[in-house]
Amino acid sequence: MEICNLSIKELHQGLIQKEFSTREVVESFLERIYRLNPELNAYLEVFEKEAIEQAKEVDEVILTSKELSNLAGIPCAIKDNILVEGKRCTAGSKILENYIAAYDATVVKKLKKQKAIILGKTNLDEFAMGSSGEHSAFGATKNPLNLEYVPGGSSSGSACATAAKMCAFALGSDTGGSVRQPASFCGIVGLKPTYGAVSRFGLIAMASSLDQIGPLAKNVEDAEIVFEAIKGKDEKDSTSCEFDKSEEKEPKKIKIGIPKECFGEGIQKEVVEGLKNVVKILEQEKIYIEEIDIPSLKYGVACYYIVMPSEVSSNLARYDGIKYGMSTLTKPDTQDLIEVYFETREKFLGKEVKRRIMLGTYCLSSGYYDAYYLRAQKVRTKIGLDFKEAFKKVDLILTPTSPTLPFKLGERLEDPLSMYMADFLTVPANLAGLPAISLPFKKINNLPFGIQLIAPAFCEKRLFNFGKFFEQICST
Repeated sequence: MEICNLSIKELHQGLIQKEFSTREVVESFLERIYRLNPELNAYLEVFEKEAIEQAKEVDEVILTSKELSNLAGIPCAIKDNILVEGKRCTAGSKILENYIAAYDATVVKKLKKQKAIILGKTNLDEFAMGSSGEHSAFGATKNPLNLEYVPGGSSSGSACATAAKMCAFALGSDTGGSVRQPASFCGIVGLKPTYGAVSRFGLIAMASSLDQIGPLAKNVEDAEIVFEAIKGKDEKDSTSCEFDKSEEKEPKKIKIGIPKECFGEGIQKEVVEGLKNVVKILEQEKIYIEEIDIPSLKYGVACYYIVMPSEVSSNLARYDGIKYGMSTLTKPDTQDLIEVYFETREKFLGKEVKRRIMLGTYCLSSGYYDAYYLRAQKVRTKIGLDFKEAFKKVDLILTPTSPTLPFKLGERLEDPLSMYMADFLTVPANLAGLPAISLPFKKINNLPFGIQLIAPAFCEKRLFNFGKFFEQICST
């Protein structure tokens, strides 16, 4: 039995039935990390000593108690923009290279309470800004399924580590598709919960009204187990809330809508063919499918790339060499304060981060605020209303996760517009605050292809139920 191939449920059963010890589980994953990570660059830091100590504690619990939480002894990885007390948290940036977290993020606290074992921190596009995993200050992450291709971003390391079986599951953050798109590119499951379903306390902010922490996992059941562990209201995050959406339809009675934009301009022909194959399989199962119109969907990327950079400009203003982060300040008595700001940000922030800060600062500047930011917020409201109308007709909305198949490393690095268009199908769910999940389907041209399901707010259960049904019919 290859321990690293097992799902969370299988690992849990194996630990309870004493088929293997927690230490054996942890050592199995660590061996894989040390063998594969030098080439993949998924992990920025590995917590070997702490992981083995935690494994001993869980093994003692197993010996003395029959009660064991679903995640006890399960090895996981944490994206390096989520705080783990006493550990470095770089957000993939040189400006935070020496930052040590003073406390645990709420999601980390919840995982520790369940006795999940954190193996380490994973790589990401700097400050979660990127769709390829190539914008990290600590080197690009590679796709474990094909080393010449990108793993997607910004949760590149978390997706890569999960797909390469260097952890049982991982946490990422999703601002415009940063969990779902890398999940699609790496052939795994990725969930973006409803905005507010999971606390953002302890997540280094990129765009606060869009950010959401979500799991990357081998299958839908694993993603559900992790989501159940990390969800819920947190007094330290005023946007978080409790919810209960227990009443759900059977998967076969679900009505699915496919936006007509999924077959239009900007969608790679191989992706369109992949979507048509998904539709055929669902139709064979007598699932109701109709083409729907979400008029404002085509404005999603344009709206997102005004709202997001504006919030980035505000959130990243704190990294100035005085309040937070690395600094060029060497001669306090002679160096001008403005000079410190400029030199620090020039030296320690990457090209993509600077680009988005400048975009956002421009959109918020006097004379342009109404023309850009305010108008984008009105479009954002319209996108939410259009989704609301669509969900009066259907229960779930189906799209490809990405308009393209995975692309090669370096292929789009100097073309930011084509990189931004990789978010075309994922950003609307963030703008509307809706839950969405990426599910792997059959490979196309030997490259992973994922589909996205979007549900009404707080209907994660619907996504999980239909996602498990979809996995079942695809495996037969």
